[in-house]
This record gives sequence, C-alpha cells and structure tokens, in this order.
Amino acid sequence: MPGNIDDAAIGAKHDIALAIGPDEQHRKGSVAHEIELPPVYEGKGTLTTAMIGEDFPNEEEILTLRRVPDKIPIKAYTVAFVELCERFSYYGTAQVYVNFIQRALPDGSTTGAVPDANNNPNASPGALGMGQRASTGLTTFNSFWIYLVPLFGAYVADTYLGRYNTIIIAIAITLVGHVILVASAAPTVIAHQPSALAAFIIGLIIMGLGTGAFKPNISPLVAEQLPQDTMRVATTKKGERVIVDPATTATRVYMYFYLFINIGALVGQIGMTYAERYVGFWLSYLLPTLIFCLCPAVMWYGRKIYKRTPPQGSVLGKSFRLWLFAQKGRWSLNPITTHRRLHDDSFWENVKPSKIDPARRPKWMTFDDAWVDEVGRGFAACSVFLWLPLYWLTYNQINNNLTSQAAVMTLNGVPNDVVNNLDPFALIILIPIFDMLIYPGLRKAGINFSPIKKIAFGFWLGTAAMIWAAVTQQYIYWQSDCGYDAGECDTVVGINVWAQTGAYILIAVSEIFTSITALEYAFSKAPRNMRSLVMAFNLFMSAIAAALGEAFVYLANDPLLVWNYGVAAVLSFLGGVGFWFTYRKLDRDEDRLNTLPTGHLGTATEAAHIEEGKRASVADEKVAAEG
Repeated sequence: MPGNIDDAAIGAKHDIALAIGPDEQHRKGSVAHEIELPPVYEGKGTLTTAMIGEDFPNEEEILTLRRVPDKIPIKAYTVAFVELCERFSYYGTAQVYVNFIQRALPDGSTTGAVPDANNNPNASPGALGMGQRASTGLTTFNSFWIYLVPLFGAYVADTYLGRYNTIIIAIAITLVGHVILVASAAPTVIAHQPSALAAFIIGLIIMGLGTGAFKPNISPLVAEQLPQDTMRVATTKKGERVIVDPATTATRVYMYFYLFINIGALVGQIGMTYAERYVGFWLSYLLPTLIFCLCPAVMWYGRKIYKRTPPQGSVLGKSFRLWLFAQKGRWSLNPITTHRRLHDDSFWENVKPSKIDPARRPKWMTFDDAWVDEVGRGFAACSVFLWLPLYWLTYNQINNNLTSQAAVMTLNGVPNDVVNNLDPFALIILIPIFDMLIYPGLRKAGINFSPIKKIAFGFWLGTAAMIWAAVTQQYIYWQSDCGYDAGECDTVVGINVWAQTGAYILIAVSEIFTSITALEYAFSKAPRNMRSLVMAFNLFMSAIAAALGEAFVYLANDPLLVWNYGVAAVLSFLGGVGFWFTYRKLDRDEDRLNTLPTGHLGTATEAAHIEEGKRASVADEKVAAEG
C-alpha cells in the first residue's frame, strides 16, 4: 500500500510540467504554439488535474474503510443494451458456423435443416460438408480476425473520429456483413457449395471488420458514463462511513455489462440453433440481422446524453516514442543488467518533461509529467494482458471442439450446438451472485481479492474445465462403436450430452475472474486519451489465442482430442502460475495506479480548457443527480 495516496492523487507528488516550445501544428484543432508557463511553476500548481474534494479519503481511511460502488446511471445501461443486441447478432450467427461448415446438407433438405427433426433426435443440421478441421480452421480464423481489427478501430477512434462516431460507422459495416451472410445461406446458394462458401467467407470478413471496430470502443464508452472518477468518503443509511470507490464501481459496471453480453449471447444462440434445426440456416442468419438493427436506433437516441471523449490526435505515436526514449542508455550486453535497468523505478520518472532540460527536450514532448505516469500505467496493463492468450486458448474450445464433442453424444432431441449455452446461462445466474454476495462479502471480511488475484484464479479454473473435457472425451472413445474414430461414426455413444455441464460452468466462473476483470483493468489503467487502444490490445490477446489455436488444429480431430484438451489445460495452468509470480507485486500499487492525476497533451492553455470542461461535466452530473 503506497504512502500518502491522497497527496499522490491530488498531484503533490506528480508535478506537472508541460513542455515548452513544441510544434503542435500536426494535431487537429490545435492552435499555433506559444511560449507559456507550465501548469506547475516554481513549485506552485497552476492547474488541478483531478476533481478532488474535501471528501477525498486520507491514508487511514483508505486502509480501514470498506469500499462500495457508486450508482450506475441509466445511460450506461443503454450502452450495455446496444452491446446486448450486437452480441445477440454475433453469437446468434457464430453459434451455427460449425454445423454450417462441417456437416453436409441432410438428405432431402434444401436449407440445411433436419427433415422430420422430431423423429430424428440425434441428427444434426449441415450445409457445406467440409469436416471438423475445416470448421475449426474457419472459426478460429474468425476469432483471430475479429480481435485483430480492434487495434485499427481503436486507433481511428482515439486519433480521428472519437468512440461514438467510430461505433456508428462500425454498425453500418457490420450490417453489410450480416446481409451477405444471409445470402450465403439462401437455399439456391447452398445448392452450389463453392458459391455458398465464397459468400460465407466474404460475409465473415466484412462482419469481422465491423465487429472489430465496435468492440474496443463500446467497452470504454459504457464506463465513461459513470459520474465519479475519484474516491470519496460517504455515510450509508445505517451510519457506516465507507469509500465510494470508482474502481469498485467499474467492477460493478463491467459485471453487468458482461451480464448484458451473455443475455444477448444466450437468447441468440439458443434461438438460432433451433432455427437452423427446424427451418434452416437462412433464418439463423436473418433474425440476428433484424435484432442488430436496434443498435443504430439506440445510439441515435443517446447521441445527446452520452459523455463523449473527443479524439486527441496521434497519441499512439507519442506513447511509443516516449517508451523508446526511456530505453536510451539502459541496454547492456548483460541480459540481467538490461532487465534490471528496464524495470527499475526510474524508467518513466527520468523521461518526465520536468526532469529534462528545456534545451535538450525533444520537440515531440508536448505533454505533462502526469501523462507520462498514465502512459507507464497503460504499458504495465498491456504487459499484464500478454499472458491472456494462454487463457483464451481454453475458452475457445467451447466455440468449436466442445460443440463437435456434443455431436457424438446422446442428444435426446437437443441440438448439439445448444449445449454450450450453459456458459452464458451460468454467467447470467452467477454474475449477480458475485456482485451482491461474494465480492461484498470478501470486502467486508477485509480480503483484498485484487484484479491480479482474480485473473490468476481464472487461469486455473480454465485448467479445471479442460481436464473435465479431456476426461469426457476419453470416455467417449472408450464407449464409441468406432473407438478413437468416434467423430466419423454413424452411431452416438451412450453418454448424455449434459455430461459436458461441468466444463461449461467452470469456464463461466473463470470468465468472471479473468475476462470481466481484464475489461475493468483495461479501462481503469489506460490513459484517458488511449482507452480504446488499451482495450483493443486486451482484445487482441484473443486474436493471439486464435493464432495459437491454428497451431493446434492438427489435434482437433480424432484420435487426438484428449491431447487437445490436455495441452490446453497444461498451458492454462502454467500461464496462471507465471502470471501470478510476475505480477503479484502489483497488488500493493493498485490504489496508487487508480488515483494517478489526469495527464494532458499540448500547451498549458489547452490543458486549462480540458480542466474547465471536466469541472463543467462534474457540475452537470451533480445537478442531474440532485434533480
């Protein structure tokens, strides 16, 4: 726990010194640069960098008082509803990809539906008939693509368009992809397999482009609607003094944001699996398209009530230039010496503008000391995310291999690709339990279940899920009439498909600890003008996991599926161990990192305008709350 957290948050220990004399003509909306005083001059502050009031907790209160979340405004829920509709459309279509690609068109069917489905309880719908490896390969490519594009979408939002405008454009692009996907499943197109495949892949790519631009911007937008961004002391109705903590509020808002995601996913996935089975794939692609059309309507409704962070020019370039500048003189032929120099406390401290003689200060250094602290915090968060691919490798099994596993089990009329809805169903039940019972109980007990602990624990739960899947797969091989070629067998094994329940529930709990916490961590640790980029980097880890998954496609077939799940289990376990030992020390810095002052880019005058806007925004929120 750092000392003098209140002083650090106010800025007494983070002196701000805007660079003098840079050329800012390249930044859109900037004015001709003038020589002016920095916001800290001769040790006296000339700008405030956070909305700190008299109710900000002192160090003793931070150590002793219980943390509670603030109220979540209605407008945040409208953003979450947009995400619900988008996830309905995405997961509703993605749910049927495996059957559409892997299984052949059933005899007598023109739409991919199962003829006389009620009398064929163990039959599965199909269209292209390309086999399990093709379906795993294409669905894995899709996972890679939709999590690679966010880097581009986030850059455009933070640099040029802003989050809101980027989301609107992303919705339009996604809608085009949806329409093409519907066309690929039309009966006349399915009859010509190459045409259907070509249209499907084109639709997949365009949808991924839109989805990838949507995802890194909608997540920060929901948390930006929260009214308070600094800690304050309050008294409950029962007379207890507590700390209303923005970090705890962010945890709550992302818990319910994830709840909305899974409501959309659950309804979309269940509905579309029955649509493909009884009507055909064209309906499974059309209904999500219609639901997705609600997204632009809600975003248009919220255009005047949402907090919208404006773009601030090429922030990414300056961040990397600062990072490279900080490395000067720290490299050595001795790797141990290099590691020690790159990780000591002076790495970011020595490149603050106030520490550099103005005569030697680079012209691109148009920011203050506080922004350097924020960039350092953002890079630390990104390094945390580098471990996540080993976790997502386990989660991705529910998108392909576990669906294929279900197809060789006794279904009793349940579509094979409906079982993985146990994951969102479990999340819908468990998220309120964690928010209202488990997390508050841990806080009351004085247990600091920090983000680092949560993420590590999620890795190990992912390991348990893969062990469950591996054991189930082994029993399938033992009971199948075709032995270790169970996937090619005309008969199913006697094991009920609900034997997969344990794997899905374990994955769901692991998501609460790892996936939700990663969203929260990306938002709270990113510089304000780089939130979309840091969120995109978090999402990009899923693309890395998808690429790793391509390396394991060889294992995604009989008779190697036990090895597939076993390797994923080992990697997730080792990832959790490595993650914990690498970042366990961040626990003690959590409050300090969350209360860093806001940094600024540009001249002192431009920074003053930003501060005035923040004060006005806070005042408006208070008036709205009192009204």
